[in-house]
Amino acid sequence: MKEKIKEMIASIVYALYEKGILKNHIQVASIDETIDALIDTDNSLVRFGDGEITLISGIASATQLGNSELAKRLVQVLESDEDKLLVAVVDGFGSMSCLHRDSQNFWKKHFLKYRKDYNKYCHPEKLYYNALVSRCYYPMKDRSKCTERFERIKDVWKDKKIVIVEGEKTHNGVENDLFSKALETKRIVCPAQNAYEVYEKIIKACLNFGREYLFLLSLGAAAKPLTYDLFKKGYRVIDIGNLDLEYEWYRNQVKEKTTIKKHEIVGVSDNINAGYTDYLEEISFIVSGEQGMCHWHGKDINEAKNWIYIN
Repeated sequence: MKEKIKEMIASIVYALYEKGILKNHIQVASIDETIDALIDTDNSLVRFGDGEITLISGIASATQLGNSELAKRLVQVLESDEDKLLVAVVDGFGSMSCLHRDSQNFWKKHFLKYRKDYNKYCHPEKLYYNALVSRCYYPMKDRSKCTERFERIKDVWKDKKIVIVEGEKTHNGVENDLFSKALETKRIVCPAQNAYEVYEKIIKACLNFGREYLFLLSLGAAAKPLTYDLFKKGYRVIDIGNLDLEYEWYRNQVKEKTTIKKHEIVGVSDNINAGYTDYLEEISFIVSGEQGMCHWHGKDINEAKNWIYIN
């Protein structure tokens, strides 16, 4: 009953903004405009979802414990106004008619609680881009544009050398063609949880690559300051978040959220047994987390490959 009341209040308040009775002050581009901006320019992109906003408020997300330092970094990036760094948020300020009902309810409740934070840290004169560019299948009511959108997203890294910075379970592009248009793929494998705790190690690994590489980040909240810091050092960086998960759901045309088998594969032996040898060959660096969270199991790493192991 309490949840139903919250949904009702959230819907009423959102309707007041949608009808212009209450005034929105934040402008957000569409998903297609966001894809255009990534294809037509060499701009970088950093995305803010619900998890980053809750972390700013001191509440842990699903993959990252909160701390005051991280909260300050997230605010720094959200407030940034750098030329060629696109900041993306979920468009809770216009119509949500493109989303299916469950997604609408989720975001309406989110904005009921956190709209004040967006208004505090986002500039009314700035155009923000759409964070749902990496969530362009499951939340959508009309999925007829998904094929076109994913094909256009693949063009962002067409004929480019890429470095994927990801958690150890993520396996971006494994068993699908998401990065098939890339010229070369390298990987930095990081802790699946609390990656920000080893942030300095992660950026140290990243800086071993030249600026001809496009960085694609799939690292939760840690991806936000990492995008900003690499961008400031002259790299092009795109925070892709859960794009691979969304692409898998699209490929399988799921009706409900499902788990993906590759997300349970950890360690050299399990990756070899799964047939992920190409994935293993793409790894350049492995960043160790606390309590061995990012250790590869089943085989000595030096015998498996000449990776650089940062611990």
